[in-house]
Amino acid sequence: MFNSSHQTTATCSPLVTLPTMRDPNDIMTLERMGAFHQSRLSFLRVLLRRLRNHNWTFSRPSFDIKNDGTGTATYRATGPDRTYTLVVFAHDLPASKRSDRVIADAWDATFTLFDGIPDDQDIERLRQSVPKQEAGRLEPTELTLSRANRSVRMFEYVVECLAEGNQPDASVIDSVGYLMRTTAVYGSGKFGAADRAQWADRPEFVGSFQPELLTVWLIRSFTLDLVEHLARVRNAATAVNLEPRLRRRFGVGNSTGLGMAPFLINHPRLIHHWIHAREKALLLVRQRPTATAHEQQLFITLLERSSVMANNWNTEHPLQAPKVATLRQQLTQVIHHLHTTPLTTTAQPWHQLLLWSEKNVSTEAQELLVSLVLEPFPTVVDELANDMSCDETIPAPIHGQQRLSDLLRAINTHYRWINDIDFEQPNATARVWYVSQEKLEPRLGDRHDPANPDPFEQYEQPLQPGRDVKQLQKHLQQQVKKSSQRATVANLLLSHPEFRQAVRRVQLLETMPYAEIRDNTIGSAMLPIDLLRCKLSFFGATHFDPRSDRWVRITLFQGAPFPEELATLDPDDTAYPPLPAERLSC
Repeated sequence: MFNSSHQTTATCSPLVTLPTMRDPNDIMTLERMGAFHQSRLSFLRVLLRRLRNHNWTFSRPSFDIKNDGTGTATYRATGPDRTYTLVVFAHDLPASKRSDRVIADAWDATFTLFDGIPDDQDIERLRQSVPKQEAGRLEPTELTLSRANRSVRMFEYVVECLAEGNQPDASVIDSVGYLMRTTAVYGSGKFGAADRAQWADRPEFVGSFQPELLTVWLIRSFTLDLVEHLARVRNAATAVNLEPRLRRRFGVGNSTGLGMAPFLINHPRLIHHWIHAREKALLLVRQRPTATAHEQQLFITLLERSSVMANNWNTEHPLQAPKVATLRQQLTQVIHHLHTTPLTTTAQPWHQLLLWSEKNVSTEAQELLVSLVLEPFPTVVDELANDMSCDETIPAPIHGQQRLSDLLRAINTHYRWINDIDFEQPNATARVWYVSQEKLEPRLGDRHDPANPDPFEQYEQPLQPGRDVKQLQKHLQQQVKKSSQRATVANLLLSHPEFRQAVRRVQLLETMPYAEIRDNTIGSAMLPIDLLRCKLSFFGATHFDPRSDRWVRITLFQGAPFPEELATLDPDDTAYPPLPAERLSC
């Protein structure tokens, strides 16, 4: 996996070499991308660090929630230059209408993040649109649009416990991890909300998905305030609030399906920036010549805390459940390895640990170690978060003067994996990406289903770069033999414009090697949940629980400080669950 080329430095012994970046051909496979974990560079952790470092303050200006749990609330975040307000509408949702599907038309709560401080007229206008979600319309003063449903049994369990004056059991909380789960968090111009260009240069939103994650973090506060409010309604004489350490065990759930999956294919430059920053951070750690006793102890502690995370990771999915069971065993194996081979006694200890992991533990465990080795080095890692965005409004240029022989050479270098795929075989083209007419959401069809009278190909979306580049490669192999050495990409595209996007992607990899998934995105073995897992890990999600091969439930902000705690609690330390001895006994 690690690049075999090495560098020597004047400060090292001639026999000591420095590792280089991990090979994109190894990293950008669906199997490995589907094993990524949250890290210091995950966007929710970047957001909380920034809010804390810049001394943001928070308040709840209104909480007009009735005894039945319906009403309106606002949550305010104020920074050095601006204020944002989460506007909440809580609803009385019949059980028969509660659904995580995108086609739902009613929810337990709906939300928008307002740019500034809304007045009464703004609130009334939002009341007419926000509960309708896609059927409503926003204005540029709104940055996001979201909705959430209760996790009914957990919600009722916590209300009942608190109403009777008891704290809920920690193990029961960890079995689910949230009281509400969002089914969508829209932003960047959808449904009339503010375009990304309106806020992208604001210091508090540098990076990716920052307004959306600020929305979710504030939603978390509302869900806990709501459950405590309803407990007091049920029995004011005995009701208690959640103990703070126990309260932090709740995150916000999220249900995500195929609508998110094509994102990694459609945004190659952005994905390169995400993964390149992570790989560069890893490289800087791996190149460190020694480890201090403090770094080793911190790392082992985080391994032990990750074991708590793995033990609380509940899933019944037939593919993910065995991976989690193996991870639990292998974390113990890693801890034992470090006791027999201490980091403090090894040259290039972090590099050697990761080399050992490749031979001894699963991909799931390897990628968790990748995240964990970054933790002791905030001064090395955190500043790389500033490189995890890019301006995609300007299309990547096509270099028309490139010779066709050089283009073919680039394909053979960056797309050599396509040589192992025979796209003439039905299993290599089994899937078809198309868009649902009803909801304009991506869907997957069976290309070769004999029962389908309406072929999917006429609706197919351009989400199969491997097959497209293979067709380009085949054409170039014939063309290069017949053409002069002066034949260029411009000559090719004049007569074959259908290759335009494939050429663009090949040329992009010359400078952005992590921009392309190096796997077959239309093969029968492709699992959309691997695409979802990769993207959600960069959000900072935990507890991935696939419900099929096409949608997954996750948790965001579990363990994180609440707004009123941010000034006194380090959000990076709370990213991993506390050890049992540190936990509240309930």
